[in-house]
Amino acid sequence: MPVKKSHYESALAHYCETHAAVELLRQHRPYFEAIPSLRRPDESAIVLPFPLVRLREPITQSGLNGLNVRAGETVCLPCELGMFMCEPDWKVKIGIEIFIFIHRPHEDLSDLLLRWRQTQVLLDKGYEWVMPHRYRHIYGDAAQRIFPLFVLFDETPERMVRGLNGAALPFVIERSDRSSSDLEEEVFSAESPHL
Repeated sequence: MPVKKSHYESALAHYCETHAAVELLRQHRPYFEAIPSLRRPDESAIVLPFPLVRLREPITQSGLNGLNVRAGETVCLPCELGMFMCEPDWKVKIGIEIFIFIHRPHEDLSDLLLRWRQTQVLLDKGYEWVMPHRYRHIYGDAAQRIFPLFVLFDETPERMVRGLNGAALPFVIERSDRSSSDLEEEVFSAESPHL
């Protein structure tokens, strides 16, 4: 059974909320431990849906997902959520950046992995976050390291689970039958990237 659009949209809506995104990171300990203050998660973990970045250098790439982006151009990254950590007292962006990829309806393993690879290519040469109005006071310069987290569903084909495990990429399986008040995630700990 393929992933339903309603499951995808429900997960996207849920993880746009900071507390839910922090709980998602709890499922992958190295990411969770990067949060500066768990007492102030709204000020420590900034979650941006369909994040925008402004590239500092042009990118021209031929091939499967050809790119042609000019320097200074703003692009929407091919992930559902971008997260970065912020020192809550100084309002300064710190640490790593995490990009969350939710399994889309009718998306296969190659499509999902290519979205992560395209994100890596776009962010490789320098960028800055385009901040929404409420975060305009935070300087959004590029991180030194970026990491992915994949959200799969019960309906996600087993080959995708095997592929992410084989690629040592961290993922969480979200139960499709959950209600908004009864969230359960099942974690499969692939050998994770070290922070």
